[in-house]
Amino acid sequence: MANVSYDLNDVVEMKKQHPCGENRWEIIRLGADIRIKCLGCGQLVMMPRREFNRKIKKTIESTEN
Repeated sequence: MANVSYDLNDVVEMKKQHPCGENRWEIIRLGADIRIKCLGCGQLVMMPRREFNRKIKKTIESTEN
């Protein structure tokens, strides 16, 4: 499991590219399931937190103050 911290509205990089060619995603919902939005085409994807933690590579932009 990746040891990456993330929060709502953060932009993250996933290990695999989206079919549109973009690799940056914005986190728009946190909970047991995580919903992310592709910053290339705008497609929404929801996945279990456990799967998300396996697929995330790093946090690119954090909204942390």
